[in-house]
Amino acid sequence: MIEENLKNLFKEIPEYNPFGEKVTIVGAVKFQTAESINRAVRAGLTDIGDNHVQEFREKFDLIEGSPRRHFIGHLQTNKVKYLIGKTYLYHSVDRTGLAEEISKRSLNAGVESDILLQVNIGSELSKGGFAPEEIERACEQIKKLPALRIRGLMAMLPLTDDEALLGALAGRMRAEYDKIKTYDENFTYLSMGMSGDWRICLQEGANMLRLGTCIFGHRNYN
Repeated sequence: MIEENLKNLFKEIPEYNPFGEKVTIVGAVKFQTAESINRAVRAGLTDIGDNHVQEFREKFDLIEGSPRRHFIGHLQTNKVKYLIGKTYLYHSVDRTGLAEEISKRSLNAGVESDILLQVNIGSELSKGGFAPEEIERACEQIKKLPALRIRGLMAMLPLTDDEALLGALAGRMRAEYDKIKTYDENFTYLSMGMSGDWRICLQEGANMLRLGTCIFGHRNYN
């Protein structure tokens, strides 16, 4: 199933988005076994993203093929130390304090960490992230931190069947991304789109998709 799902995704998802940017698929591997992840990597998945630090640590040495490791879930500051030097990209930097902790730990370890700032584009109380109107100011503050590079923005769209709303929110995210990209050469990634809404997000300009169910099927929460 995993191999067939990826084969179909590789056929359906274009290599470049409408803005001419290369599209990266990040496999969301929450609750997946190391064997399932390895099957996906063998089938061509180059990037994988963890939601939980404990899972990241438990499976880190069991993953074959050296895929790029992303952290895509909510991250507590006291767990940052376990990810430093092992993570290609932190997607969910949703507050200045977290950026400061990643900066401090990276500086101490002699590495530079790449991050995305999470934007609460739907203004949802259940989600973290910077408000859209705050994101430029947050970028200016955080980019001054040592051993840290802001590589773009990340968002999770609301769970809704209203495709017009989703398209509008995704379009606003692209506009915020483009605005900052004009004066920040490090801006490369707009991480937006999951299994239920990736087509809309891709059409509006996402260039990094975080896909779990599309690849692995429905998760077993037991």
